[in-house]
Amino acid sequence: MIGARPSRADRGQATVELALGLPVVLLAVLVILQVGLVVRDQIRTVHAAREAARASAVDGRYGVARAAALAGSGLDPSRLSVLTSGRDGVGSRVRVQVIYRAETNVPLAGALVPDPVLRAEATMRVEE
Repeated sequence: MIGARPSRADRGQATVELALGLPVVLLAVLVILQVGLVVRDQIRTVHAAREAARASAVDGRYGVARAAALAGSGLDPSRLSVLTSGRDGVGSRVRVQVIYRAETNVPLAGALVPDPVLRAEATMRVEE
């Protein structure tokens, strides 16, 4: 019946359902936020690998690749590793691998997920 009033036994049912369902919805939103932050860090890791490979291809000095990876990426230096290999001379290829341990620090959701290790590689031709 339209407009019928709920019986005495049904009063407060919506409040109880909200109280039981709201924490689950809140946790789901926080997990989605945490996943988004990890995806952002993966994109930054890929960008850092490309920048490091470019810098290493142009200038082979020690530390140049790491400095380039950190320059514009916004990644935490204490969680970043940069490995360079294959720089044998002009025309050869230099390969850079960036490894970043992303931080999961969103309240509640971050505690459920361990810090993921993100990896990205880039290869470029060595220039003069």
